[in-house]
Amino acid sequence: MERLKLVLQYFQSNSESISNGICIILALVSVKLYTSFDFNCPCIPQYNKLYSLGVMFVPPIIFFFLGVLVNRHTGVMMEEWLRPIGKRAKSPAVVKYLFSAMIQRALLAPMVWILVTLLDGKIFICAFSMGVDPIYFSGMPNITGLDVVKLMAKVPCKEDMIFRNSTFRKAVSRYVRCYSQAIGWAILLFLILLGAVGRLVKPCFNHATFLQTRYWSNYLDVEQKLFDETCVLHARDFARKSVVQFFEGMREDAVLRLPLSSTPRGRTEKYEEEDEEEERLHGITKQEQVDQLLCKWYLCKPELDVTKMAFRPRVCITWEDHNGRTLYSDV
Repeated sequence: MERLKLVLQYFQSNSESISNGICIILALVSVKLYTSFDFNCPCIPQYNKLYSLGVMFVPPIIFFFLGVLVNRHTGVMMEEWLRPIGKRAKSPAVVKYLFSAMIQRALLAPMVWILVTLLDGKIFICAFSMGVDPIYFSGMPNITGLDVVKLMAKVPCKEDMIFRNSTFRKAVSRYVRCYSQAIGWAILLFLILLGAVGRLVKPCFNHATFLQTRYWSNYLDVEQKLFDETCVLHARDFARKSVVQFFEGMREDAVLRLPLSSTPRGRTEKYEEEDEEEERLHGITKQEQVDQLLCKWYLCKPELDVTKMAFRPRVCITWEDHNGRTLYSDV
């Protein structure tokens, strides 16, 4: 249970981990779908190869586009690529990094499907059994009126009367399955070698450039998430203010008189809450202002300089009585 919690915490830690988790889930789903899928070869020369290749490559295409769709890097990359320049220059290196990360994750589930089909061999047998020369195998059924191509197209169908308990069909199936598994293992070995070479070669290039590209790609993701969260908070406070303002406008004016001794704590806490809400609104209190802000965010992203915010002076508020004595202070 503790390990499961650690795994969930890892996948929830950042968007990259979430994308990795989703791609792994898609890969597991592809394996589960294939194992639960009952493949039946049509055993007709005109359709064997077409149907088999369709089963081998159409689901990977679907999984690829699903991987692109659920990957957060896709949205971040497209926004960075298509946005107006404004005060912030575009970085082609960041866009390339996001595109590479998106493609790598999206290809995981399709490659798993293709490798599983090749290592299993049933689809490959259905597609290419007609290309096997039968003279190299003994026990070929001698049926008049049936040409060799149609006979070899029925090899995947072990229930067919021609090949029931036939050693010829088993030998041809083993032969084609060996080719299928050899291709599958070769592709897997190539992918492993490619990943290993990439790991070994990467330190040979400018690592500082890679760190910069990775930093700013993560920055774009975090910036968009924080902007969305800030918009949600602003919308909530804006809606609350609007509703409260509506109800306040429906009641009559009332005057409440309280002694000075009862003001400090209770009323100041209320003022603190109101000040906090006002701070979250950031002075944006009209629909036109909200629309203008969102339009400006899209057309002119802020420059990457937070010096003003880092050295912004802090405002402290102190309440005093008429004699100058401090009643309450937020210092």
